[in-house]
Parts: sequence; C-alpha cells; structure tokens
Amino acid sequence: MGVSSMAVVPTAAASRAVALVRDVAAVSAHPDLHGLPGSNVLQQLVNGAEAWALVIALLGAFIGAALWAVASHTHNHHFAARGRMAALISAASALVVGAAPGLVNFFAHLGATAK
Repeated sequence: MGVSSMAVVPTAAASRAVALVRDVAAVSAHPDLHGLPGSNVLQQLVNGAEAWALVIALLGAFIGAALWAVASHTHNHHFAARGRMAALISAASALVVGAAPGLVNFFAHLGATAK
C-alpha cells in the first residue's frame, strides 16, 4: 500500500478568505477630536468630570487625615487605621485621575507604532 498524495487545490472560498484577511489587515484609524459633532461638549464633560473627581479625592484626603489625627489623639486605633486608609486611598485615586490622560496617550502612541 502506497501513500497517496493529494494536491491541495485552493477553492474559491479559500481565495475569498485570504483576500478578506488581506483587506482587514489594511485597516487604519486616525483619531480626530473634531471629527464628530458635539466633540467639544464631550471634551468639556471629561474636563469637568476630572475636576470633580479631583475635588472629591481632595475632600476624602482631608476627611481621612482629620479622622486619622483625631482618632490617634483619642487612642482609637480602629478609627485611626480607617482614617489612614481613607487618606491613602484618596491620594492614590488623585494620582490615577491625574495620570489617566497621560497613560491613555502613552498607550495610544504605543498602539499606533505596533504593526
């Protein structure tokens, strides 16, 4: 018994699939902030949301620090730990909110250079 060799013949469906993959690979995107109507309103909403997030983080840091100070002064270790945690979480959230635009731009640029 011999091994039969079958020639692989490309079908029309396979040719279409290869053409589709080639066409999909040629897709590109060019982000434009002014490309859609209302983009300036969206930018104002994002700026306002970021400002409010920073105000809330600052308020949380103040309240957490005050709770930490008062609870430490009154020797209440449980509330001192909660106040310290609130102050640190508020500081970390302010860091994330402040760094978010830079991180998004960094990864968008990194993604644009990928091939």
